[in-house]
Amino acid sequence: MPVRLGILMDPIQSITPYKDTSLAMLLAASRRDWELNYLELGDLFLRQGEAWGSTRSLQVRDDNQDWFSLGAANEAPLAELDLLLIRKDPPFDSDYLYATHILSRAEQDGLLVVNRPAGLRDANEKLATAWFPQCCAPTIVDASIDRLKAFIREQGHAVLKPLDGMGGRSIFVLADGDPNTTVILDTLTGGGRHHAMAQLYLPEIRDGDKRILVIDGEPVPYALARVPASGETRGNLAAGGSGRGQPLSDRDRWIVDQVADTLVERGLRFVGLDVIGDYLTEVNVTSPTCVRELDKQFDLDIAGQLLDRLGRH
Repeated sequence: MPVRLGILMDPIQSITPYKDTSLAMLLAASRRDWELNYLELGDLFLRQGEAWGSTRSLQVRDDNQDWFSLGAANEAPLAELDLLLIRKDPPFDSDYLYATHILSRAEQDGLLVVNRPAGLRDANEKLATAWFPQCCAPTIVDASIDRLKAFIREQGHAVLKPLDGMGGRSIFVLADGDPNTTVILDTLTGGGRHHAMAQLYLPEIRDGDKRILVIDGEPVPYALARVPASGETRGNLAAGGSGRGQPLSDRDRWIVDQVADTLVERGLRFVGLDVIGDYLTEVNVTSPTCVRELDKQFDLDIAGQLLDRLGRH
């Protein structure tokens, strides 16, 4: 019997095929003759306490013009699948939260869900860095505009970001005395009602914001350094950065060693660590990317490595 794989993701027709990590996973599963089943967030539901889904059979192709075909919808208990990959992008809003609760019910019925729903609920991609303070530059999370201003004053130069963003959106770099400080902090915190993160600005961003992929606690041996475009401070590929692969440094491997056991214990089996210079800045757990870029530069099969590891579970 082939492995019955489900994938919960954003609309597949909207992805950019040549750089999409979810498609890389689906292609790797197809090469293994696994059965592919597609869901979006609204396809999940509970029936008498049992997790169900309206799934559609899926075929995929490595073709930037014609990369998928979907079959008719079929309603069935999710536990009839063998493995479900959650690849839904942030924001982690109330709908996302409710979906993880439904998927926890499927997990209790025997379905392997990756990443684990409880782990996703616990690991806000910004706040999870607080589990590993030894790996991080000076950081605060606060809703107080006065305390955030004091942090910028103490550090001299800081990066400010919302807790629910992705792709480099709404990230600000502020130096002490910047005349825009008050209005930026007021906007980020909603006038002091919402928490935001402030981190020491790391000038090593000029060399790239490194994405380190971790599979079941083991790092891929190469990172993708996402180098900011000229005049930019954000390295995110979605913000115009360019990707440059490089071997992991000793410090990169030390950071992975510090976080690996906690990630595995929480069921976070595929994670993207963001590292600038010597410091961990984010722990990406919802839909880590950069697989296709690293595969191309180093002739790897990262998605296949992940599926082989999950297959043993």
